[in-house]
Amino acid sequence: MTRCLVFQDYKAGEVPTIETERLVLRGHRAADLDACAAMWGDAEVTRFIGGKPFARDDVWARLLRYVGHWSLLGFGYWAIDEKAGGAFVGELGFADFKRDITPALDVPELGWVLAPRAQGRGYATEAVRAVLAWGDRHLPATQTVCLIRPDNLPSIRVARKTGFQEANRLLLKGQPILLFSRQAVSVASASPIAPASLITKASP
Repeated sequence: MTRCLVFQDYKAGEVPTIETERLVLRGHRAADLDACAAMWGDAEVTRFIGGKPFARDDVWARLLRYVGHWSLLGFGYWAIDEKAGGAFVGELGFADFKRDITPALDVPELGWVLAPRAQGRGYATEAVRAVLAWGDRHLPATQTVCLIRPDNLPSIRVARKTGFQEANRLLLKGQPILLFSRQAVSVASASPIAPASLITKASP
């Protein structure tokens, strides 16, 4: 079980910066558009997310939606940079997308995506564990969920390794989807081992 250190200067609505062994998770910036558009425009990336590449204006709308989540809900998505070199490699976080799905999702939904060159290196598991540690301390709900297509085996492995269990099989926009669920780890019962992530001041 991992722990994280939380500094008292974190304020709801700000985007905390989280550092792991190899990654820096930070708030999105307008300057991220080119890197995000390149990632979301790659058919390999969108194979299990929408099924087709995203146009640049759609990616811009995504960035604005991420910022809006933090402002209105106090949680949202982080950009993922490699600590060595600072290259953008993906994004992940919690969201309330108001999905048209039955039963309705009334808890934060976790999602993650990595650029092709960053896949297969354990980055997703490392980043997901870090944001879950943050979420266990700050999210208003004690449960989180994620939606994964049945044929997206890499993401299913990440979900299971980070404590999610399959809870239901649903339809999303007419396509089968697996609902995974996880209960928050009690902060009081967390094991006092060396921290795996560090939450610092809000991103600039």
